[in-house]
Amino acid sequence: MKLLLDECIDRKLTREFIDHEVRTVPQMGWAGIKNGQLLTLAEAEFDVFITVDRNLSFQQNLPQLDIAVIVLQATSNRLADLKPLVPKVLAILATVAKGQATFINV
Repeated sequence: MKLLLDECIDRKLTREFIDHEVRTVPQMGWAGIKNGQLLTLAEAEFDVFITVDRNLSFQQNLPQLDIAVIVLQATSNRLADLKPLVPKVLAILATVAKGQATFINV
């Protein structure tokens, strides 16, 4: 599965997603691109977009997009706070639906 991590997530988190192809927004050269355009670019190359932006699902028309969105809800976007959420993300990756946001919290 191809995963894209939002630019506000520490790139070191990519190491936690073994057996998946993971890239970050900056690695793709998409840093600074607004969410609407970013999701349009992402849906052409990725299966899942992972972010900490809790408002994304309210600001974007996700049902029209061919990409699933996972929103990580932790106390901060620091690596130490996000790492504990990875097992939950891995457990649901096969079942996330394109065009929908799935919220993962502690």
